[in-house]
Amino acid sequence: MSKIAGINGPILRSKEVDNFLMSEMVWVSKSKILGEVIGIDKDYATIQVYESTTNLKVGDEIQHTQSPLSVRLGPGLLGNIFDGIGRPLLNLKSTYGSFLDVGQNIDPTTLEYAFDLDLVVASGENVKYGQVIATFKETQAITHKLLAQKEGILTWVKTKKLNLIETAYEIDEEPFGLSINYPVRHERRVSKKLESKEPLITGQRVIDTMFPILKGGAAAIPGGFGAGKTMLQHQLAKYCDADIIVYVGCGERGNEMAQVLQEFSELVDPKTGKSLLDRTILIANTSNMPVAAREASIYTGITYAEYYRDMGYHVALMADSTSRWAEALRELSGRLEEMPAEEGFPAYLASRLAQFYERASYVETLGGSVGSISIVGAISPQGADFSEPVTQNTQRYIGCFWALDKNLSYIRHFPSVNYQNSYSEYTQDLAVWYTENVSVDFMKHRQRFLSLLNEETQLMEIVKLIGEDILADKQRLILQMGRLIRVGFLQQNAFHSLDANVSLNKQDKMMALFLYLYDTCLEKIESKYPIRAILNTHLFDDLILLKNTLSEDLTEIEMMKQRIDEKLSKLD
Repeated sequence: MSKIAGINGPILRSKEVDNFLMSEMVWVSKSKILGEVIGIDKDYATIQVYESTTNLKVGDEIQHTQSPLSVRLGPGLLGNIFDGIGRPLLNLKSTYGSFLDVGQNIDPTTLEYAFDLDLVVASGENVKYGQVIATFKETQAITHKLLAQKEGILTWVKTKKLNLIETAYEIDEEPFGLSINYPVRHERRVSKKLESKEPLITGQRVIDTMFPILKGGAAAIPGGFGAGKTMLQHQLAKYCDADIIVYVGCGERGNEMAQVLQEFSELVDPKTGKSLLDRTILIANTSNMPVAAREASIYTGITYAEYYRDMGYHVALMADSTSRWAEALRELSGRLEEMPAEEGFPAYLASRLAQFYERASYVETLGGSVGSISIVGAISPQGADFSEPVTQNTQRYIGCFWALDKNLSYIRHFPSVNYQNSYSEYTQDLAVWYTENVSVDFMKHRQRFLSLLNEETQLMEIVKLIGEDILADKQRLILQMGRLIRVGFLQQNAFHSLDANVSLNKQDKMMALFLYLYDTCLEKIESKYPIRAILNTHLFDDLILLKNTLSEDLTEIEMMKQRIDEKLSKLD
């Protein structure tokens, strides 16, 4: 038995060096506070604990488990909320009340569930590791797939009224249950990684059209305080076409996590018509919770995501925010007296970010199906300075950079994605998919939108100096198109039933209509009609308001084209 020799915040030291394994999970004191071995040298073993150390003292016992930090994987994850180390908070509340003491936990195998299995493989057949043995309804939205935990002969399966503590099946007469423990810092095995050519459709025009993300890709949302990072992640969680959402509140404010719980429980899932929580896992590690658990929370979240990916589901993981996770690394590094790097962050910041974002994947699972994990991480750089270490190092491992602009948020332009500072490296990979599944002109429309926005930006520099009246009519038309694209297309109302979630087909038809107006107006200007006469038709204002009335049947598109032709023909 080992004992505590020193305490420094969440960092403990023990002199019984020979008893410890690196990365071993341990229980500290009679309260059974969870800890992890993070360092061993000739004098001390160093342990970080995931709860408050207020009542600990030198000499308290440390119990060894001989296993790494792990979480329980199995049915019961969906619709639940966990802390950073995988403890079910809703179940803890029902047992201990709203205010938890250190060491209070619940064994997930004691939770009351009863499932009837539908067999995929019959007894006596040979199964491979990761193969689907049986299925059952975990929630109204998701079918859980029971995966074989070893290769061999399936000798026995129970199919009726199965709970988490019972033996579910036997392979070569070795018993297995519905749930397993899995180390959070180890990526789960797959058959092979595949090249993704399919977008994660979010319903947000500025993302789907301008800066798309692949299924299995990684994106970052950097932005200053109040720029709308959390709001954008909420929108992605609600409307993206992933099968399962894992939302990690890493160091977030408690009221924001409360808002997520309330909104997700009330929101009707557009896919199933049921509650969105039926296919959502929430991990809440708020800013007042122990800092070491914040560091572990994103690994817990990605492990949950990989578990459902291996069943053949497409999973979207939202991490809000990785900056506060990096701050936890910095605090722990300081307590360990490690040599600081840039801005006090540890020298291994980049490698830790890589370990996280590289677990985004589009794979063929061991069971032969295809699944993916798409990661969207929010970044909160101090003073909205994108040159700080977390933002700069994150850019090395992601394919999408959705830079939020506080100036846009101040004028209530949401999502406040700055199209000049943002980019997507996945656009060309998706060109064929857009052509085959949306329209042959989708990429052309997108490119023309970006060109018009860039021309508008250059012209605005002239306007600021000498005014708009000095510009030629063609240039003034570009200014009007820039405003139409920004306000009528890129700006989106999260609370409007028709505008909160927009299909790709609708986005394409809106782009085509806007460009039709531009081309028609350009013809009139080349025919010597003044820009003032064109603006007096108020067509640009009409198209800006179109997003609030345009339904998915798109009947108004042709009506608006006719209105454009009629109003401009009256200029003759």
